[in-house]
Amino acid sequence: MFPIAATGKFEIERDISHYEQYPASSILAEFAVYNGNTAMRIAHCQFEPQSGDFDANLARVVQGLKDAQRDRVEIVSFPECFLTGYQNDEERARKHAFSVDSPQMLELLHASSEFDPTFIVGFNETRGELLYNTAAIVHRGHLLGAYSKCAAYMKFHTQGREFPVFERHTVSDGVVKFGVIICADGGYIEPSRILSIKGARVIFAPHYNFIGPSGLISHFMKVRADHTARAVENSVYFVRGNNVTVGEEMSITGYEGVGYGDSYVIDPHGEILARTQRHVEDMLICDIRPNHPSLQDRGWRVGRSIWSAQQFGPALQEALDSLDQ
Repeated sequence: MFPIAATGKFEIERDISHYEQYPASSILAEFAVYNGNTAMRIAHCQFEPQSGDFDANLARVVQGLKDAQRDRVEIVSFPECFLTGYQNDEERARKHAFSVDSPQMLELLHASSEFDPTFIVGFNETRGELLYNTAAIVHRGHLLGAYSKCAAYMKFHTQGREFPVFERHTVSDGVVKFGVIICADGGYIEPSRILSIKGARVIFAPHYNFIGPSGLISHFMKVRADHTARAVENSVYFVRGNNVTVGEEMSITGYEGVGYGDSYVIDPHGEILARTQRHVEDMLICDIRPNHPSLQDRGWRVGRSIWSAQQFGPALQEALDSLDQ
């Protein structure tokens, strides 16, 4: 099932008074990107979730969707595990988790049914006895599908191994295919490569970060390098959508840290087109051109990522096999 085509005129002139609760950078950032009639508009809500408070977090999703719709956003993301909080112990994670056929999911679908933006929102998902770190992809009250984190480092999370690609019928850029990975997944080559080979032109990566002081700078540098590589090697737009900790951190306990934000959009050339302010709630809005001919990877006639996998895959497997000998 895919979202229906959006209708209405694409507007450049907008009333921005509804963004008074966000820093000025979130409004100005979108003017640093593409203008023209081939753009689609994406967004990320860099919000602070309330651990275990589904109702409060759902209300923030609804507010984010209202703002996104008012500004003609077509796809908007929210942070990793936003609906439940991202607890770092199994007892609390299971306590607040829910399944895709639960009353909580039905409430999410009902509350979002009046809004046109396709959105991505995370939660701890129960699937039988298993617990997954999952993002739901929703449009106008319909669950289009879900993606579960494939490099989940919490021992109580089961690893996801499916990589779905979704479609959005845009106002000005035709059908845009997009995929989702979650946080640490972006530090590995294969998840983004799989999505791009399946046709994804935009990869959304919801995050939840709470980083200890000693590793803060190295984390900041390595994450940006990882994401730049994923964008360039696959010729895609990469959306790092983080949380932020403004008050006391309630989800992750046991150490002091910083949830600094720093959400951004990287284009296929490795340029950061727009980013949020750090240490504050913010809304990132960015116009992109995922289907523009100049941004399609035609290296070796099939694209560099596909060619690389085809040419070096056997040698890579041989090297892996040798480790077991």
